[in-house]
Amino acid sequence: MTVIGTRIDEAGTLIREGGAFYLRRDLGGRYQLELQRTPVDLVEKRVQLVGTLVGKDLVNADGVAAA
Repeated sequence: MTVIGTRIDEAGTLIREGGAFYLRRDLGGRYQLELQRTPVDLVEKRVQLVGTLVGKDLVNADGVAAA
């Protein structure tokens, strides 16, 4: 189990469900993302996520970029 405050640097697929964005992790599972900007051009594409775990399966994203 990952501890709140842990830095996250993972690859996966960016998905959108309703008004929320998620990273479908290459390692299995998914993270809900708190984003500063909406990366609609990256939805359903492979991305690299960098951020901080702020809750159970919730990441405050510093950046999401094409992988």
